[in-house]
Amino acid sequence: MILHSSSLARHNQPEPDETAGDVQRSYLDALQLLERLHRLMLDLVKDEFERLGQQDLTPVQGMILFNLGGQQVSAGELRSRGMYQGSNVSYNLKKLVDMGYVHHERSSLDRRSVRVSLTLRGAEVRDRIDALFSRHAELLSMSGVLDDPPLQDVNRQWQRIERFWSDQIRYIY
Repeated sequence: MILHSSSLARHNQPEPDETAGDVQRSYLDALQLLERLHRLMLDLVKDEFERLGQQDLTPVQGMILFNLGGQQVSAGELRSRGMYQGSNVSYNLKKLVDMGYVHHERSSLDRRSVRVSLTLRGAEVRDRIDALFSRHAELLSMSGVLDDPPLQDVNRQWQRIERFWSDQIRYIY
């Protein structure tokens, strides 16, 4: 019996349903991993706060300070920058202002809009979290964990997924 290369190609390729099922399983695995990584990141921040005696902040509030950085932004801009799982950004910003970590001021152009920025106290917390992430990046780099695939390629893939999700939300309305 003589098999043509096209026959061999068909026999070596997975069935369409198997491929779709594999892609869906991989996608769902990635979503679960992303959620677990986010929770673990918040746990790392919480542990760092406990180690430093920073009792007054939640990990989400710490990440808001970290993502705010040295810029002055609106609450909406801040919300789009970070993942504040199960939290109310406006509530947390109000708490951060009350505790002296964030300064807020009304926009001179649009009085309804509030711009927020870090106070010196907030910048100190941001720097502590930045130092934590820098230590982790250095340890991961030394261990080779980030080499295969390169983290830049992984990030590019997540950015494409982010764009896809954003487009899906946009097209609903």
